[in-house]
Amino acid sequence: MDFLHIISQNILSPAILFFVLGILAGFIKSDLEVPESISRYLSIYLMMAIGIKGGVAIANTPEFTWTIVAAIGAGFAMSLLTPFLSFAILKTTTSIDKPTAAAIASHYGSISIVTFATAAAFLKSNEIAYAGYIVAILALMEAPAIFSGLYLAHKSSPETRSHKSEEKKLFREIFTNGAILLLFGAFIIGCITGQPGMDKVAGFLDAPFQGILCLFLLDMGLVVTKNVGQLKKFTWSLAVFGIYMPLIGASLGLLISWVIGLDVGTGTLFAVLCGSASYIAVPAAMRLALPEAKASIYLPMSLAITFPFNVALGVPLYFAIANKILA
Repeated sequence: MDFLHIISQNILSPAILFFVLGILAGFIKSDLEVPESISRYLSIYLMMAIGIKGGVAIANTPEFTWTIVAAIGAGFAMSLLTPFLSFAILKTTTSIDKPTAAAIASHYGSISIVTFATAAAFLKSNEIAYAGYIVAILALMEAPAIFSGLYLAHKSSPETRSHKSEEKKLFREIFTNGAILLLFGAFIIGCITGQPGMDKVAGFLDAPFQGILCLFLLDMGLVVTKNVGQLKKFTWSLAVFGIYMPLIGASLGLLISWVIGLDVGTGTLFAVLCGSASYIAVPAAMRLALPEAKASIYLPMSLAITFPFNVALGVPLYFAIANKILA
């Protein structure tokens, strides 16, 4: 499949076009909006659907092979170690303060559930199968990056070290985070109920998935435009980081996929996880643990630069490369 055709196919998909519509509506200052309660519902729906589908796929897996165990371990390791690489690059190429650099690094070690959902929808539209255990990897790649980012900030600036009570509060926030809890919970439910359970809820969690994703990306397009104005404060080195860091992470993900022998679909999604940046769980944790880090920098970087790049160009690029090296 030609790479330009893959890109055009992704960009011209309904989900991406609704994302573009949201951005356009924001730029022309339309009164179009998605109520916050509806937006929250859409997030819950996507996490439920992704989690339970992954659990069902695990239930349908006859045995845990070395490949599965290696992929899960590699995902955990990437989430834990990528912030160190990101932090080193930021300190070398920019003059950004240490707490903010650590917060940004944490974002790029974590994952974007919506980017994953977009990539999964892209694969489905192309009839490319992928292994369900990739959802378990997704769920595991949130917390390690948060811990690494906080370690970097504390090691670099001892005066920012939290008190024990604040650290306990942070750990509770991480492990009771709604996104992580729902994703894990739905995954476990899928594992327990298996295909019979999925058949009972398929009309709600499977058939409407593409339409719900379109509505969610419309909302995300509107949110992106609210953060674009803050990009004016960025230096070129920071803005470009939001493009090449996902490429570095995805490249490492594809290399790992090749080494452990993942198929094209699973390798593509693994690359997406390694190349995306969180804008939900990590910002919430950073606001609590590193209030001195500049949210006006780290949030727009993941949401207004990396997210649009990945959903429009990154996903088809990672798939095209996976199709070459993993097929």
